[in-house]
Amino acid sequence: MKYKIAVSGSADTKICPECAHELAKEIGKEIVKQGCILITGATIGLPYCSAQGAKQAKGISIGFSPAATEASHRKTYKLPTDNFDVIVYTGFDYSGRNLLMTRAADGVIIICGRMGTLNEFSIAFEDRKPIGVLEGSGGTADKIRMVTAGPLKGKKRIIYDTNPQRLVKRLIQLIKARKKD
Repeated sequence: MKYKIAVSGSADTKICPECAHELAKEIGKEIVKQGCILITGATIGLPYCSAQGAKQAKGISIGFSPAATEASHRKTYKLPTDNFDVIVYTGFDYSGRNLLMTRAADGVIIICGRMGTLNEFSIAFEDRKPIGVLEGSGGTADKIRMVTAGPLKGKKRIIYDTNPQRLVKRLIQLIKARKKD
């Protein structure tokens, strides 16, 4: 069975460095090249770039939409449908979608991001999911070390890297180790 890796990142990329778009595409490609399936929030910005990368690598991309229908996804939320093989229309707005998307994944990668990305990170952290943080991508991703520096319950399953290929490889190793627990 293939592992499912969620990419969580900023839909509004104004806060991200210019390189973030290419880094997100590279993450999507690497997820596929390393034999996994991409999951995103079926949105614009960095999650969409990762879906583009997954498609370029001829992989599978699953999006979890905040909308209840395809029409609402396109018209109300103004979100894309291309570059996704499957879209799950949750009908739970953004916060509910974040929960479902994160719980559906075997591991989560954080790229740049704002409050929604922090929400997805905290869900993954509380669920003790393996998490990969792409450092140097800006926003939330560059604040995770500080957020998790204090005394926290449970085992930290977080890895940090600046290289997309290494990050995906290391995250897959962490996922495999967790499956053995």
